[in-house]
Amino acid sequence: MKKVAIIMGSDSDLPVVQKAADTLRAFGVSYEMHVYSAHRTPEQARDFAVNARSNGFGVIIAAAGMAAHLAGALAANTTLPVIGIPMKSTIFTNGIDALLSTVQMPSGIPVATVAVDGAVNAALLAIEMLAITDEELAAKLDAKRASDAEKVLAKDAALQ
Repeated sequence: MKKVAIIMGSDSDLPVVQKAADTLRAFGVSYEMHVYSAHRTPEQARDFAVNARSNGFGVIIAAAGMAAHLAGALAANTTLPVIGIPMKSTIFTNGIDALLSTVQMPSGIPVATVAVDGAVNAALLAIEMLAITDEELAAKLDAKRASDAEKVLAKDAALQ
């Protein structure tokens, strides 16, 4: 099975990004986490993206706030799927700036984008991508969906 890369622009993103790591671990998906900045360490970020496929990665998750260029910078240097997590910022717009920066990519350089601080969905989307060719992983996703549905129905039953 291919690995998932979790790249964050700053270690201050770790509390949110840890949720993606926990989700991947729960599904038995291997991952690596790194801190690379699109602006402060552009060469290292580029090198990681350029070599990601040959290093056994199948998907890259990139978390960044404010200017949020990390996902786009990585996507510009690989044809692997890149999932952007826009990070909340209390400085300006509570993450809307990062959301718009992440989602507004030019034609030809796609970045799949989840909600602001949406690390769990980023991990689940990465797992879905890997499950396209992995039946065991697909079965785990089916089981999670069924379990989630049962929990909702149990809450409904408790209201009756």
